[in-house]
Amino acid sequence: MHEILVSMNNFFQSMGVQGLAINSAVESFFLVPPPDFLLIAMDLAKPEKALYYALICTIASIAGAVVGYFIGLFGGRPVFNFLFKNKHDKFEAVEKMYNEYGSFAVFFSAFTPIPYKVFTIASGVLKMNFWKFVLASFFGRGGRFFLVSLVLMFFGEAVKQYLELVILAVTVLIIIFCIIVYKKRHSFIKKDKE
Repeated sequence: MHEILVSMNNFFQSMGVQGLAINSAVESFFLVPPPDFLLIAMDLAKPEKALYYALICTIASIAGAVVGYFIGLFGGRPVFNFLFKNKHDKFEAVEKMYNEYGSFAVFFSAFTPIPYKVFTIASGVLKMNFWKFVLASFFGRGGRFFLVSLVLMFFGEAVKQYLELVILAVTVLIIIFCIIVYKKRHSFIKKDKE
């Protein structure tokens, strides 16, 4: 499996910017290597184009996410189960996250290493509001790809090995911020009802 993923990554890399776009789009609904590997390589090769590469990744990834959303919307649970064999509990976990966090669940999956494709297809299955889905995807994917590109643009090769830690740290900060906003909003609503 590892060899197949490496071959796919090499194939996308051989196509340059078009490969980056295809990789980003397909990864949003199908099992291919994350576009981050190719994005990192291209950012390091041409740091002056890093933001352009991040933009390509973001737009293509959202286009792919829309495909995933409609796969889930029209294919329903049977298609989800077929695509993610032996992942019955995965759908329940995703559904629970939706019920608890709504579009924040899509944002977190788009921003973090959580498999985003699971959430794009599940969003359609669960009939999440399409525009909330697109908006959460835009901020999650855009935030992730632009963060990677900005860090590499300014710090280059020296920071490459710490990228996962940077993304993880930013994710923790965002989660803390969202929890604070969520709790304040609920306490405000509770006071209004009283």
